[in-house]
Amino acid sequence: MKKISTAIGIVLLLSLAIFSTFYFKNKTVEKTIPIEVRNEIEKQETEPQWPALTKDSIPTMANKNFTGSDLRMVKVLDKNEYYTRYSITYKSEGFKISGIMNVPVGKGQFPVLILSHGFIDPKYYTNGQGLKREQDFFARNGYVVLHSDYRNHAESDFDPENDVRPRSGYVEDVLNAISAVKNSSFEFFDKENIGMLGHSMGGGITLNIMVTKPEIAKAYVLLAPINADYKINFDKWVVPDEDFSGIAQKFYQQYGTIEENPEFWKSISAINYLDKIKSPVMLHQGAKDEDVPVQWSRELAQNLKAAGKDITYYEYPDGPHTFINEQSIVMQRTLNFFDKLLKKK
Repeated sequence: MKKISTAIGIVLLLSLAIFSTFYFKNKTVEKTIPIEVRNEIEKQETEPQWPALTKDSIPTMANKNFTGSDLRMVKVLDKNEYYTRYSITYKSEGFKISGIMNVPVGKGQFPVLILSHGFIDPKYYTNGQGLKREQDFFARNGYVVLHSDYRNHAESDFDPENDVRPRSGYVEDVLNAISAVKNSSFEFFDKENIGMLGHSMGGGITLNIMVTKPEIAKAYVLLAPINADYKINFDKWVVPDEDFSGIAQKFYQQYGTIEENPEFWKSISAINYLDKIKSPVMLHQGAKDEDVPVQWSRELAQNLKAAGKDITYYEYPDGPHTFINEQSIVMQRTLNFFDKLLKKK
């Protein structure tokens, strides 16, 4: 028993000696590190791990040269006395993007309208789906209508990064659609007179384009657009939606939360760049819209007016998200707006 106690005592003494050696050695090393180096280490440990600006940020995209190309009319989908409807493809950021284009009958040239549809689940979306009433109406009234499907929709290529990005891939696709029009050899385009129309999520895409490349179109129309503040949209649709399972968390991991990286969140929201807008804007909103609160459009109209922009706002007391009974007057007002700015009528 005495031998066991002696052995335990020796082990304890050795352990204490080893601990003391390493402890005081580390303390000595710590003291010998120059204060400048220690300060730099501490600075790196406290600096944010997310950049304030990314490829998705509006200022970054504003400085980017979009080079959409290879616009092709793949096949005729329909033909009537007013226009021919084509399935199309074009290139955007290395992706093949599908869509449709309605070309009026006649010699041309015709002003161009770029239409951007709202959210439709890509699993069920088909070529040219969304805004079909508008596609038909404007083509019958002498406009080339180009409607992009966006990446990950219909026959477009798949982008694995798209779901985690703040819909900026769709903004790229629409900007590249305009670039593809301008770079094409089709003679029926009046490339100097381009307008844009977006509904719901497509309205948000159009808003971002208005502040990213302000001179790319001469007239903009928004139909019940999502909020100009991306955080509000994110909290309403991404965070609680089970269909986006895990997307919110991946977004936080990639960009940081608004508390961790406020400058990034600011940089992806059009509301912070309304001063950049150069062309007239028309905004339509239904007061009984159950998807986009009417207050969002009221505030947007007020903010545009406060920024000194040319804004025309129409509110429809009984109007839902897709303008059913109001559709004819919405379209006539929009046509008059485009005709004045793009046809000089």
